[in-house]
Amino acid sequence: MRLLVTGGAGFIGSNFVRYWLERRPDDHVVVLDLLTYAGDRRSLADLEDRIVFAEGDIGDLEGCERLLEAERVEVVVNFAAESHNSLAVVDPGRFFRTNVLGTQSLLEASRRAGVERFHHVSTCEVYGDLPLDSDEVFTEDSPYRPRTPYNASKAGADHAVRAYHETYGLPVTITNCSNNYGPYQFPEKVIPVFVTNALDDIELPLYSSTTNKREWLHVRDHCRAIELVLDRGRVGETYNVGSGVEKTIEEIADAVLELTGKPASLKSIVPDRPGHDRRYLLDSSKLRSELGWKPDIAFEDGMRETVEWYAAQRAWWEPLKERALVQETAWSSPA
Repeated sequence: MRLLVTGGAGFIGSNFVRYWLERRPDDHVVVLDLLTYAGDRRSLADLEDRIVFAEGDIGDLEGCERLLEAERVEVVVNFAAESHNSLAVVDPGRFFRTNVLGTQSLLEASRRAGVERFHHVSTCEVYGDLPLDSDEVFTEDSPYRPRTPYNASKAGADHAVRAYHETYGLPVTITNCSNNYGPYQFPEKVIPVFVTNALDDIELPLYSSTTNKREWLHVRDHCRAIELVLDRGRVGETYNVGSGVEKTIEEIADAVLELTGKPASLKSIVPDRPGHDRRYLLDSSKLRSELGWKPDIAFEDGMRETVEWYAAQRAWWEPLKERALVQETAWSSPA
């Protein structure tokens, strides 16, 4: 297979490239990444001689079309996105430019180049949020009710993907995943922030809504799900990818402190960011029943391995801490 992975120098993208080449070493893999502040080519350092790397923007229609044709790409997997909710609050425009207009340009380039499959990686957050005290879950038929600029930009991208399928017949699939964690995650997201702060005896900033919940999925289980969708998923369909494992922000902090052997006194309460969603939980029964997927990595095992990875990879994450564009401790309470 000749595969283009956009956003392949980011967290999930680089893990997917590594996973794919482990499983399919003879495939031709092209990585397209703009190398913005959260993209790091060092995440692919051990794979450089096995991939074609192109630095570029998914919003560059002509550039993407040339790349697809030159590399004779058959399948596009689109991870490229601005993804940090906090940054979206202070700079929403960059999210709509990349996530909506960029995705549309990539779709058009893929249509012109005649790719055989366009797979788009989305998020549970397009569905909005759920009450903390309910048993509700999001299914693939749940209405889109995004509450933040990031969520809305990803929802717009999903709609563009479906429109290109319905209008032009582009063969697409979409996966909406829960919160991922694992190695190579930029230290602005909650788990790597907590882990790297704890390792350096720095306070862990917990939003004041400490009971807000997220569903947690190890990045490698996510990569397996995408592989199955590419292999056997039905064109035009959406598949939710969730573990069923819910944890509050305080439970995450406590797990990190236990695994790093650091005291509970490192926990610090900071104001909530605007539009902070309460809870996400996906019904992934469609993926499980149709394609036989289930998560293989238990949360406790995945967290332990993740903490161990960051403890051993200071040379990777220490320079990145300085790149973070948002101070999570600087929010003002909403009026």
